[in-house]
Amino acid sequence: MVDGRYVLIMAGGSGKRLWPLSRQDMPKQLLKVVGGRSLLRIAFDRLDGIVPADRVFVCTGADYADVVAEELPEVPAANILGEPEGRDSLNAVAWPAAILAARDPEAVVAVVTADQIMHPVAAFGVALEEGFAVAEEDPRALVTFGVVPTSPHTGYGYLQRGEDLPGHPSVSRVLAFKEKPDRATAEAYLATGQYWWNSGMFVWRATTLLDQLRQLLPETYASVLELAQHGDRLAEIYPSLVKISVDYAVMEPVSLGRGSAHVVAVRLPITWHDVGGFAALSEQLPRDPQGNATSGSSVLVDARDNLVINNAEEGRLVAVVGLSETVIVQTPQITLVCPMSDAERVKELVAQVTSQLGRAYA
Repeated sequence: MVDGRYVLIMAGGSGKRLWPLSRQDMPKQLLKVVGGRSLLRIAFDRLDGIVPADRVFVCTGADYADVVAEELPEVPAANILGEPEGRDSLNAVAWPAAILAARDPEAVVAVVTADQIMHPVAAFGVALEEGFAVAEEDPRALVTFGVVPTSPHTGYGYLQRGEDLPGHPSVSRVLAFKEKPDRATAEAYLATGQYWWNSGMFVWRATTLLDQLRQLLPETYASVLELAQHGDRLAEIYPSLVKISVDYAVMEPVSLGRGSAHVVAVRLPITWHDVGGFAALSEQLPRDPQGNATSGSSVLVDARDNLVINNAEEGRLVAVVGLSETVIVQTPQITLVCPMSDAERVKELVAQVTSQLGRAYA
């Protein structure tokens, strides 16, 4: 372990596409639906041997800070940063960067997420070490990680790669960030061999990120510096920050020549799943011979390729007959049933439930 290295776990967001498993009081990163561990715990355990627990920070919703502390007792309570409200990813990385820069001007920070499953974990560790090394060697580098694509996936953003970084054959300069493509475009990306999936993970010197922010969004820069010095003003200042992603605010402009840094990507040769919805979650659960992914008590007859999750109280059963490619989720308060093909529309359903019945079911 190297002094000056820190890791920030991004654990915000409510995960509405996993409703009703994820609720306003139980975000998806705290759900224990993958091997009995929460996604947050899995993300923390991946850091074993990379940085000590007292150099791990977590940015989450203020409402979840106590639950996060219980889930990660190894992490000092002062390292759990609770946002009064979500203001997208830029502020969730810039505010911690300002805090770390004030504590340690040489801080190099890796930003990882709490909603991804990766295999093999060892390959992730090697790539993270490489990202740290590049950011330490080159103070102007903003490092991201590109997952080597295994299919023309239309649900991920992409990175367009340029030449390799001298002395780092697994690191490439980033020419552009690409939005989630249609199928034909994704197939064209794969055919060139020049594109990686955009993982949404980063490494940078805290001062380098802040310097780009000073040039690109000076008001946000001034605000996060103020927050680092005066944490008592969090509830006053944080909700007023511009709501924007770090890709839109910093990474994309810098990759196009704005700012004073440059963007590079470390090759991440892993099997990578962003557990953002039920289709992705189903890939992480055990399947029976008929392709049904299940969790909790259930009995299925003449059923194929379903996702059945029973999180209701003990003694309640989910029984299924004659269904295929259907999502069935039972909780103590809510039962969800929908075709797997419409699983991405659950967010729309949550909006309707909230509109008709208030936040009691959100």
